[in-house]
Amino acid sequence: MTGELSRRIVLGVGAGVGAALAVGTPSFARTAAREESRSLDELYRAAVAESGKLVVYAGGDRSLQQDAVAAAFRARFPEIDIKIVVDYSKFHDVRINNQLVTNTLVPDVVQLQTLQNFPRWKREGQLLPYKPAGFGKVYDGFKDADGAWLAINVFAFSFIYDVAAVGGHAPTSPKALTDPRWRGRIASAYPNDDDATLFLFKRYAETYGWSWIAELAQQQLAFARGSYTPAEAVAQGRQALGVGGSGDPRVSSPTKWVVPATDPFMAWGQRAAILSRAQNPAAAKLYLNWLLSTERQRLAFNGWSVRTDVAPGAGLRPIWTYRNADLDGFPAFMADRAEVERWRQTFSLYFGEVVGAPTPGRLGLHPGR
Repeated sequence: MTGELSRRIVLGVGAGVGAALAVGTPSFARTAAREESRSLDELYRAAVAESGKLVVYAGGDRSLQQDAVAAAFRARFPEIDIKIVVDYSKFHDVRINNQLVTNTLVPDVVQLQTLQNFPRWKREGQLLPYKPAGFGKVYDGFKDADGAWLAINVFAFSFIYDVAAVGGHAPTSPKALTDPRWRGRIASAYPNDDDATLFLFKRYAETYGWSWIAELAQQQLAFARGSYTPAEAVAQGRQALGVGGSGDPRVSSPTKWVVPATDPFMAWGQRAAILSRAQNPAAAKLYLNWLLSTERQRLAFNGWSVRTDVAPGAGLRPIWTYRNADLDGFPAFMADRAEVERWRQTFSLYFGEVVGAPTPGRLGLHPGR
């Protein structure tokens, strides 16, 4: 084995990795499987009989970010020992790649922002074809036709402001972020750290031009790692505005997260899948059915569901009707890693390098084991 091939297999990247990862795994054949017909209680009994355990790798910014989800799952299914491990998706995906090639796989379910991994994992036979109940009601752009993966949550990134702090100057468009009155008063996630923030800033650059980006770079933005940090800085009164993170568009006070009328924002469906080598596939199926249930989808933190039969929150339309969210653009962007890298390094020239430790901590190779 050459040194280069060995390096690629260990890292799980580049040409040749598909063959390396697929050793001992079946190819993903088109499945005629129907949607799950068992009830949650029936799936629960199967999961308890299997092992009573479940491990999920979830993309996110804080170690405690999925605690409420885990608590709700335990309350509904108390005999299942669930572990949800949160880390940046860009760390989880390479962690999973390495676990696959070293036969040390930990998670049963993965739910990540790094959308580009799911088609590749499908081709390599690493995903279990499965269609949970309600699969047919999921928006077509949020699922693989064969059931390799589906979106379980809608995320959207835009800008936010403190209603009292901005007074009568509340911006309705991100273009207003370069107004000199906001200099030194804007929090931002690093666009060269998080790919969703990167795509949002890319859309700003394409809409307003590089001169606008240069003006934004002079606004003395308070950058921090983690897409939750802009909203947190505004909520805590440390900054008047924030950009590059998520929020609840239904809330109008004391902060307002803005869905622009025509200007760009961005949205995507966070994809989830069961790994074909999962140790607890019955529990994994229970988890996906529970997440996709209308009961859970109605509790979406921002009012948007992945299901076409669950009405969005008050004042909102289904996320796929917002053309300025460019719902199809983000998956295509994520699939072109060379393009992603060009944009990342270009924004580094304007805003500087990323500084600070990862906000979920440093989890190593096998968290959750």
